[in-house]
Amino acid sequence: MSYVKQFRVEPGRAVRLAEIDPCYKAMDEKKAARHETRKNVERLRELQFLLYGEHRRSLLVCLQAMDAGGKDGTIRHVLGYMNPQGCRVQAFKVPTHEEADHDFLWRIHKAVPRRGEVAIFNRSHYEDVLVARVHNLVPPNVWSGRYDTINAFEKHLSDNGTHVLKFYLHINAEEQLRRFKKLLDDPRRQWKISEADYAERHFWDDYEGAYEDALNRCSTDSSPWFVVPANHKWSRNLIVSRIMVEFLESLDMQFPETTINLDEIRGKYHAAVQADRKKR
Repeated sequence: MSYVKQFRVEPGRAVRLAEIDPCYKAMDEKKAARHETRKNVERLRELQFLLYGEHRRSLLVCLQAMDAGGKDGTIRHVLGYMNPQGCRVQAFKVPTHEEADHDFLWRIHKAVPRRGEVAIFNRSHYEDVLVARVHNLVPPNVWSGRYDTINAFEKHLSDNGTHVLKFYLHINAEEQLRRFKKLLDDPRRQWKISEADYAERHFWDDYEGAYEDALNRCSTDSSPWFVVPANHKWSRNLIVSRIMVEFLESLDMQFPETTINLDEIRGKYHAAVQADRKKR
């Protein structure tokens, strides 16, 4: 079965995260899954080069998750294999004073990919219907109006050649706590944990409800959401890599035709080879 169809949130479908098992395994064998993921990321690198060479469209990948949900790991193990010349990662943290003085999409629009480029958002414009909602940073009538604004924004991107894929990496609260413990026990990664991470756990149900509304209201045919069971990192990587490959292959991208006279260039090449031989 197509992974795109299996994990995509169909427009109009009511998603309940409690009904989706975060422990789901795309394969029974971890070793086999990792082998397939390696093949997928190699193919993904080829497809990214094709996107870059074609230079007609671009790809925006949005990663969202609860804290410790695996956004960094997905970038490192799946998306990080793409050529950095045509791929860029943008993290969105608390807005700066300049960003806060503009509309909530101002900083987002500046970071969207150019033609031929892949942009990966580590968190995204959805923070403004997640954190802003859960912590009452804006009134309900403000954040509730942002869903339509986001849909219009993503449609504008799609109409102008930017494909948008959005991944929600789905873990449960027990797995989050287990990952927090691993961070605490690893001196190389203790800097990644903070008191705020534990404080946010008190809002787990609120965040889950906010995510469900974002998934239900903002998954469209042109900018779909995918819910990826992510308790098992190796399975998460396999799912994301296969969705990416499936989607990019479906675009039927083509390298552009050359605009130079190849016979003339070949003639110059052979002349240069002969000149080099004479010098020897």
